[in-house]
Amino acid sequence: MATHREPRFKLCRRLGINIYGHPKALKRGEGKNVRGGRKTSEYGLQLMEKQKVKAYYGIMERQFLRYVKASQKSPEMTGVALLKALECRLDNLVYRLGFARSIRQARQMVTHRHILVNGARVNIPSYGVKVGDEMALREASRKNESVVRHFQETAAFNVPYLEKRPDQFSGRLMRLPERNEIPIDANERLIVEYYSK
Repeated sequence: MATHREPRFKLCRRLGINIYGHPKALKRGEGKNVRGGRKTSEYGLQLMEKQKVKAYYGIMERQFLRYVKASQKSPEMTGVALLKALECRLDNLVYRLGFARSIRQARQMVTHRHILVNGARVNIPSYGVKVGDEMALREASRKNESVVRHFQETAAFNVPYLEKRPDQFSGRLMRLPERNEIPIDANERLIVEYYSK
């Protein structure tokens, strides 16, 4: 399975946004020797938005292209459909519910079979969660104190389309998210323009 191996903070500085939420991610970018002020072409802006969304969700180009093609067949706007599909990935929702501190940790939890979907083990991070599906931490994994503490204490993503049940170590996708509820800073229109050439 292909994985991102480039330095995470370097990627954040290049994109100009703190994707991973780490307090030091953009620290080196604040110095006096940073090269800035260069004008970016239209193509460069489109490419940057695409790279940004790929980095947010931690996916590779081939998989991202499949999401784009599927979104183009959707009856709603392509960019919005794309973000909704990415937001409903299992690894992303595990992260949003607070089981993990990052998308990367959420993906590892899914592949190591710590997460149940409707009572069944699912070890595919890209699994598309449907409305009404319940995600829960399996019984044996509830002995991991750091995971349990983080899930019960975190309120980082209190999004309206997810119902979190801390006492049951579970959460549920209540409905599909609206675009303004998806907590990422991206211009999906530029991504659609990039792939429409």
